[in-house]
Amino acid sequence: MSIVVLGVGNVLEEDDGVGIYTCAYLNTNYTFTPEIDIINGGVEGINLLNLFMEHDRIIILDTINLDDEAGSIYNIPSYELSGFGLNSGGAHEVGVMQCLDMIELMGHPLPESNVIGIVPKSITFHMGLSVELMERFEAYIQTVINYLKTIHIDATPKEPHTDLIEIIETFKYPSR
Repeated sequence: MSIVVLGVGNVLEEDDGVGIYTCAYLNTNYTFTPEIDIINGGVEGINLLNLFMEHDRIIILDTINLDDEAGSIYNIPSYELSGFGLNSGGAHEVGVMQCLDMIELMGHPLPESNVIGIVPKSITFHMGLSVELMERFEAYIQTVINYLKTIHIDATPKEPHTDLIEIIETFKYPSR
């Protein structure tokens, strides 16, 4: 079974970048057995169609716009997402959900997929994460790792550990 952890979002819009930062954090700080792909999908949206067609399971990491406290974490099967509205309706969410619709219309089998979403505090032009999401980031990482365990994927921490601030800085200053 081919499994992908797909982070979507925009690091230029504060909390919207959490899926991207999470993928970078997981790639930097963990190895996975059996091996899985961890992909930064950015704001590619519908351009990710082939990814959805070529894998058996897709775990989407993103913000999710629900009426709840910032930092609240949800794991929702994709088929239940109608009406929830990932994030704030940005282009990447529409495209990701359209990928699933298009696959179905084309008669291809749908991959098992779910969104591990976190409620944002702020989606504005700013790199980094809000204080609320910074405080909940480790819980978000643990939610992803715990979910992977349920599908028989083990996460082993790497040494040395790179913290979230360093991960965010690599997006601000990529040449470092």
